[in-house]
Amino acid sequence: MTKQLEKATFAGGCFWCMVKPFDEQPGIESVISGYTGGTKENPTYKEVCSETTGHYEAVQITFDPSVYPYEKLIELFWQQIDPTDPGGQFYDRGSSYQTAIFYHDENQREIAEASKVKLQESGKFSKAIVTPIIPAQTFYQAETYHQHYYKKQPEHYERYSIGSGRKSFLQHHWGEKDEQ
Repeated sequence: MTKQLEKATFAGGCFWCMVKPFDEQPGIESVISGYTGGTKENPTYKEVCSETTGHYEAVQITFDPSVYPYEKLIELFWQQIDPTDPGGQFYDRGSSYQTAIFYHDENQREIAEASKVKLQESGKFSKAIVTPIIPAQTFYQAETYHQHYYKKQPEHYERYSIGSGRKSFLQHHWGEKDEQ
């Protein structure tokens, strides 16, 4: 029996910090860092960071929904970001670092929308949840040195996670989790 794999695409600021939390879950086949949502074909990291391509830094996750359903992916996504920040994430500012959920089908859109409403109504954040939920677009894989950065450069990754303010924000809002 072959697995029925699906894709999920999330922008959560720096893609280095978005790989590890998903990569460590059961049923996740791959987590790829890349770019999506813009107009330039095959953009480079430098081009995306120049804020001229319209792309977000994002991760594309291939997963087995029978093991780790999309609902759980969405829940984990919210726990990696500041969903109230329209200008980027933590230290990283600009449109390429904004958050977004890119849905691949109507079911994903419905799940994401319901989850966003639930998070807003939870009172966990005093500001509005501004993360948009938009149709998936072409996803371009980032350069090799960006892939699984937390494994390749663990010390730098940890310093970045702390120095950017991401780690303390997540601990404050979601508790003591070792997902960074």
